[in-house]
Formats: sequence, C-alpha cells, structure tokens
Amino acid sequence: MNKKQLVLGLLALVALAALVVWGRDKIHFDFADFRSQLALANWWKIAIGAGCIYLAYAFRAARWALLLRHNKKVGLFSLMGTQVIGFTAVALIGRIADPVRPYLVSKKTGLPLSNQFAVYIVERLFDAGAMALIFCLAILLAPPGAMPHPELVRKTAYWGLLLTVLGALFLVAVRLAGGMVATFLEDSFGIVSKKLGHAIGSKVRTFRTGLDTMHSFSDFAAVVSLSLGMWVLISLAYLETTQAFVASPELASMTPAKCVLLMVVSGGASIFQLPVLGWFTQIGFVTAALSKFFGVAWEPATACAATLLVVTFLGIIPVGLIWAQFEHVSLRKITVESESASEELPEVLPAE
Repeated sequence: MNKKQLVLGLLALVALAALVVWGRDKIHFDFADFRSQLALANWWKIAIGAGCIYLAYAFRAARWALLLRHNKKVGLFSLMGTQVIGFTAVALIGRIADPVRPYLVSKKTGLPLSNQFAVYIVERLFDAGAMALIFCLAILLAPPGAMPHPELVRKTAYWGLLLTVLGALFLVAVRLAGGMVATFLEDSFGIVSKKLGHAIGSKVRTFRTGLDTMHSFSDFAAVVSLSLGMWVLISLAYLETTQAFVASPELASMTPAKCVLLMVVSGGASIFQLPVLGWFTQIGFVTAALSKFFGVAWEPATACAATLLVVTFLGIIPVGLIWAQFEHVSLRKITVESESASEELPEVLPAE
C-alpha cells in the first residue's frame, strides 16, 4: 500500500469512526429488526438484481471489443474474463487495481499497453456521461413532489445535464483537434505549474488515442448504446434490490428516480474504494442517504445498503476468483504489475 492509499485509508477510518461516535447516542439500532428485514426480503428480486449486474459485465466486455475492432478484431464477449477478473481485483484490493483490466486486455490481445489505457480512459468517460444522462433525465422527468429536496435535486440535475453537454463538446473537440487542445491546456496550466500542465497534456493525448478507435458515427453510436444499456441494467439492479425489502414501505415503494439518486450516492462513495474498509464506508454512506433522503429506518436502510454492496460490487468476487484460477492469474501480482505500467504511461505515449 503506497502513501496515498495509506492517507486515504486513514481519512476513511477517521470518517467511519466519527460516524459511529455521532450515531452512538442518536441512533438506537435494533439488530433483531435488521435480521428480520433480511429474512423477509424478496430474494427473487435480489437475484434479478444480481442477474442485471452480471449481464452488465457482458455489455462492458462487448463495448471494449468494439473499441478495439479497428486495431484488432476480437470476439464480442472474448474479453469477459478481463472484465470479471479486473473488477474482482478492485473489489478485493481497492481502486489501486483499476489498471488491471487494460493490462489484462493488452496481454490477451497483444495490443500496445498505452492503447489499452487510452481505451480505459474513454470507457470511464462514457460511463460518467451515461450515468449523468440517466440521472438528469430521471430527475427532470420525475413527477412534482416525487423527490426529496426537489429544488436542490432539480438544480443538481440541470447542472449535471450542462456538464454532460460540455463534456460531449470537449470529446468532439479532442477527437477533431486533440493535439491542439492538449497543447493549449498544457501551456495554460503550465503557467501555474509545468508539471501539472505536462500531466494534463499527457492525459488529453491519451484520451485522443482512445477516441481514435471510433472511426465513424456508427462506432460512436454503438459505444453510446452499450454504455446506456449497461447503466440502465445497473439502475434496474438498484431498483429490484431496494424494492425487495418488502417489510419497509419506503423501500418497497422506491421509484426509479429515487433509485438513480441512490445509485449516484453509492457511486460517489465508491470512488476512493479501499480494501475491505471501503465496503463498510460505502454501506455507511448509502445507509445515511436512505435514512436522510427517503426517511427509511436505520435497520432496513442498513440491510438494504449491505445487500446493494453484495449485489452490485462484491457478487462478482466468487466468479472472478474461479476465472483467475483458470487463467492462471494472481490478482496481487497482476495489480502490482499494472500499477507500475500505469505510472510509466505518460512516458510511452507519443506526443502530437
């Protein structure tokens, strides 16, 4: 674990401890009710939610394959293993394992590592755009009074929609004139810090390399469709899982718009995912959101948050560990190798 991870881990631990101290005298937690909520849950709906998540991995593999097809044609679902093993590494080791997926794809296909990291950046930006678009539409199309703090939520949705549009315009600008954009940003931020300017310029050039994999509007449309389809599946997994807690009226009647809001909270909490500790901080954040935003009692909120973590994040671990055995992949070793490779990435990317 490097110094950055250690600092983040300590901050998360302090935040979790502060939450426990704050809630110790303010919240009476009934463990019997917590167990009852789990026992009474509709596990068929939870299974459907888990199925949606597994299907989303297939969408993710197909999207990566499409992003490679102008460099090397691979089977539409031939990269499933790289996705499953990669996300298993993240679940067990933390966000430090994010580079595992592009690293495994590079080893599997024989394509340059720099190209796969570029595809990874494009993939994550499409994820952010698809998630933001679904969030904005769900909030703006929700009937009046359907959301907590409606004015604040709607204002957030409008800003999110604006940022999504600006992001799309930036994507077009980088695709058409990536070298000029990179140089402009490098010079602009270089006034403040040469190192910062160089880093930003390198990232934009990396992004441009990834965008080069889309040669036509049909390529772009296919990637957008897969991204939206995948995040619709993830949203459906949240909806099915929350509505499975039939003993809680607030959860059983959860609407799609509310679930999308919850998904955004959960996604934000997972950005700095840490080994094991991050599981509990994410449960804490989602529980707090369910309680404060939607008025769910602490016991069903905690049961739901823990189940959501298992369904959407940890459920891939058994499959990933088995797949890694068949592929003769050591998660710890591949994480170290991929992290080292990612740190060298700016040096191997060509300047334009």
